[in-house]
Amino acid sequence: MRRLVGIGFDHMHMGDQLRTAAAEPRVTLVGAIDTDAARMREVCQAVGLGDLAQVSDFAQVDAALDAWRPDVAVVCSTTAQHQVWVERLTARGAAVLLEKPFGPDLTSVDAMIEMAHVHDTAVGVNWPLAWYPTHRTAYRLVSEGAIGAVSEVHFYDGNRGPLFHLHDKIEVTPTEQDKAGSWWYSAAAGGGSLLDYLGYGTTLGTWFRSGELPLSVTATTHLAPGLEVDEQSIVVAAYPSGLSSFHTRWGTFTDPWNHLTQPRSGFVLVGTHGTVSSFDYDRHVTLQDSTHLDGLEVPVDALAPEVSTGLSAMLHHLDTGEPLDGPMSTAIGRTGQLMVDAAQLSAAAGARVEITTDGPRLPKTQGSRQDQQLMPNR
Repeated sequence: MRRLVGIGFDHMHMGDQLRTAAAEPRVTLVGAIDTDAARMREVCQAVGLGDLAQVSDFAQVDAALDAWRPDVAVVCSTTAQHQVWVERLTARGAAVLLEKPFGPDLTSVDAMIEMAHVHDTAVGVNWPLAWYPTHRTAYRLVSEGAIGAVSEVHFYDGNRGPLFHLHDKIEVTPTEQDKAGSWWYSAAAGGGSLLDYLGYGTTLGTWFRSGELPLSVTATTHLAPGLEVDEQSIVVAAYPSGLSSFHTRWGTFTDPWNHLTQPRSGFVLVGTHGTVSSFDYDRHVTLQDSTHLDGLEVPVDALAPEVSTGLSAMLHHLDTGEPLDGPMSTAIGRTGQLMVDAAQLSAAAGARVEITTDGPRLPKTQGSRQDQQLMPNR
């Protein structure tokens, strides 16, 4: 039986994670930590864990962790705090499941990967889209060669905004002051639609492309008056095979889990021999190839238990020793983060950004025809 602790209720997905953990026979919940005692208590009660040990005084955190001796920790803190928690937890030998995104930047991600290596434990990232049956089915089709080599990935995703819902997707109506007081709208805390959603597209997109790194990234973002973070971004990644696009949006007309968005949220993959569309909440993917020019609806696959949630994938790794793979792997996740860093740099500089395995960099010279064509509007 694995001892599990939940840390940070800044991300509303903690309610989902605790509910998943409570239903998992391989774990026992030993405690929860958050600076906001009222928020933590409310979520724990809502998911039937009102009696769970809870710590809100950070002076007591180390003593609590030493007493609880967690084997696994689920972290839903602000993105900027991920590295702090990984350092604390891996030093105690605990495996860490981070709620997306991986981290605030590549430097922090590399530090977390190194901590896991030094302490011989695991760090994985829960990307909820990775467990959607549509995207798993699309990956199977790609892996089987149904569309040939993937040459383009097109991604659009988002919701009405992070302040329009709480845990369990409980709907609320925010005010402009709510934005001013929320970490989601703080640049220092890792807020913004680009950091919230782009990692989905770049990480799963890298997975669909078997780990391929783009040559360059060009991004533009939209900041509404008075905000310090974006509510919309459009990112173009250039590969040897052509251009891929990634759109993030806070401010969709509907939340996709209630009513499907337009544009549809999800992926369209283009290959050398066909295409496949994989939208977030559909019960099928649509395959187009030479024998199905009008498209063939392929019912979604049933997910294997070990790849049905981030927690089940982490427990499978701990039980079997099999490496974390796909979007949970640090290799795929690092490439996704590298592209996010490149997009942030590009949006800030108003320029195309080159990609290397060490990180993004501005080209030494600007002003080429390609730069002019891809230059974002600021």
